[in-house]
Amino acid sequence: MNTRPFIELSGVSVRYGGGTVALDRTDLRIARGDFVALVGPSGCGKSTVLKLLGGLIRPTSGGVIVDGREVGAPGVQATRVGLAFQNPTMLPWLSIRDNVSIPLKIVAPYRHDYRAKRTGEFAERADALLAQVGLAGFGDKRPWQLSGGMLQRASLCRALIHEPDLLLLDEPFGALDQFTREEVWDIMQSLWMTRRPTVVLVTHDLRESAYLANRICVMSARPGRILEDRAVPFDRPRTLDATYGSAGSELVQHLRQRIADARMPPSEVQADGAPRASHVFAGERA
Repeated sequence: MNTRPFIELSGVSVRYGGGTVALDRTDLRIARGDFVALVGPSGCGKSTVLKLLGGLIRPTSGGVIVDGREVGAPGVQATRVGLAFQNPTMLPWLSIRDNVSIPLKIVAPYRHDYRAKRTGEFAERADALLAQVGLAGFGDKRPWQLSGGMLQRASLCRALIHEPDLLLLDEPFGALDQFTREEVWDIMQSLWMTRRPTVVLVTHDLRESAYLANRICVMSARPGRILEDRAVPFDRPRTLDATYGSAGSELVQHLRQRIADARMPPSEVQADGAPRASHVFAGERA
């Protein structure tokens, strides 16, 4: 039985120009098909982890392995990756179907058959995915004809249409209102349960991480590292009632406290990430 992790960050540090250290000796292991959320204070390096996994940047030190291959190494075949961001960035002159199909035009092996299959098999693939997220019949519309929530659903379709092994989500639901966001959470859960890509989600919404992820990794303030890797105990498919219930609220409160602790200056934090006793007592006296 192969127990090798699908994703492995080993002692990874990233230093940007000007000397800013975004990540410091970060370790992270993710199994194939897992769904992991990264949470933490702003600037803690969550998006830097996504850039490393997507091959957009290289680590200053340490190793980044995806599917047994070093990310970005010369001559190494890249893992098929899907991306979705906070802003859907649809091309306004293309139909929703053609926007969703863009990865098929540029990603191997689909790009070799794109001309021949664009209006047949690939169009049917896009329409089927749009129907799965509640957008049946919207393939011929233009982006400006859809609401923000509908565009974000189409963005998820675009990220998944080429059947990626790895799906990277960088706050993809952050711009939506609460009710629309919760609706799209359910859609994202269904897509993951039927397709099972490995997912890494960056989010500031702790309730979102509890609803979607199997594991939640809490990161420290810059320079970022993993303070806690916590399993989410809720069965699937998950419901809002469960997430907003007592167990869900307890988990969210725990995460909130850990992130509050992560904002403390390094001198106030122990090696395990917990606040020093002197800081706790000072807070109690205050």
